Amino acid sequence: MSYDTEAFDSLWINCTANNRLVPMPPQWNALYGMLKNTRQKPSGGWEPPLPLILAAWHHSMPIEKQLRFREHLQWGQAQGQLEEIGIFLRSLPEEQWCHFGE
Repeated sequence: MSYDTEAFDSLWINCTANNRLVPMPPQWNALYGMLKNTRQKPSGGWEPPLPLILAAWHHSMPIEKQLRFREHLQWGQAQGQLEEIGIFLRSLPEEQWCHFGE
């Protein structure tokens, strides 16, 4: 297992501890803003896809949110940003996370 894979797994364990689902919308949006090389596709969609916030927040299942969040972490890993986003996410207080069942 590479250091990068180990670091991703460690970050994911942290991000899902205490029944955490995803960061609250303002923090998730901030994380997305940190990601390098995001781009709008000719179809109008984004790569990676946008966070499921605003109207999408109320129309998404919890697992859809968590899978999209994981996709953002994987994008950050591919851009060499795992350490940077890990510092940001580990700094969030518990009340800035959405939890399963909330």
